[in-house]
Amino acid sequence: MFSSHDGLCTIGELAEHLRVSVKTVRFYSDRGLLPEASRSAGGHRRYGPDAVERLSMIRSLRGLDLPVPEVRRILDEQDAQDGREGAGAGGALEDAVAGRLRALGSELAALRWREAALRLVQECSPAERPDRLRLVGAVAAPPSTASLARFWRAWLPHRMPARSVRAFLEAAVPAPPDAPRPDQVLAFARLHAFVTRPCGGGAGAGSCQPRAHGVREARASAVLYAGLAEAYDLAGAELRRGAEPSPGEALDGFVDTYASTYGARDTPVFRRVLAGRLAADPRIDRYWELTAELISTPGAPPEPTPGAAHDWLLAALEGQVGAAAGHGGEASASTAPA
Repeated sequence: MFSSHDGLCTIGELAEHLRVSVKTVRFYSDRGLLPEASRSAGGHRRYGPDAVERLSMIRSLRGLDLPVPEVRRILDEQDAQDGREGAGAGGALEDAVAGRLRALGSELAALRWREAALRLVQECSPAERPDRLRLVGAVAAPPSTASLARFWRAWLPHRMPARSVRAFLEAAVPAPPDAPRPDQVLAFARLHAFVTRPCGGGAGAGSCQPRAHGVREARASAVLYAGLAEAYDLAGAELRRGAEPSPGEALDGFVDTYASTYGARDTPVFRRVLAGRLAADPRIDRYWELTAELISTPGAPPEPTPGAAHDWLLAALEGQVGAAAGHGGEASASTAPA
């Protein structure tokens, strides 16, 4: 390639050999990525034989859409390793590739979300489009679950341990799918709208926090929600097999969790009072309905959610209490949730 007596080439020769523009070679030279071997008497850039391989490497890295600063770090590390025995690709290249893959994953997720949102708007009737546009326009692409997490953090007991809060959020906050269907985009957008309105749907509405969950001690709240999670898992299994609400292990664990939290005994009277208290607590059924729409497969039974499991257990408890009352099976009052 290099026909000059000193083995060097001009910027034009280097550019022609690698089929790039002189402007491209000059760009990388000016940024220190492609050092010059020398300058001619007239001040023209001249490059040595190693410039071919280096420029080829730069083009390959830029072809992967790695930014110039990342390319510089990779080349600097490569320069530092030259001549070392066993030297190969260093951590700078691995980190750059991993970072670019993460960025691409986020970009692809955003594109898939936007495509599904556009299909949602395209496939609805003209009368529905303004409302659909308003809903999906309020959600970023890819969407964030931050608004859902904020809703639950305000709903949970304030003194609840951070570990217990994280465990609850993992179960209560649905992750947006990587490749959403239009109906899932709509469900998530409606979830976002639900949690960003005052609880109860109006200004000045009261707290959504259930009175039955109003424990004062952090440890008590952790015990309560850990026990409920186990009961919800058992009830979820019953829901998956299509079982009607009924007494059993799931209900016993559910009631025992409340009894243990309040230092009470599991008696018929306790169950009656607990059923009344839970039935009177604020409802957020819409949240769980939308969550089920988001995580369920079309045509299949809805995936159980903590809310659906809670409703199944409450129905089982109310059925048991009602049956006991019908048989005159009440005892004297005992300790009940305050």
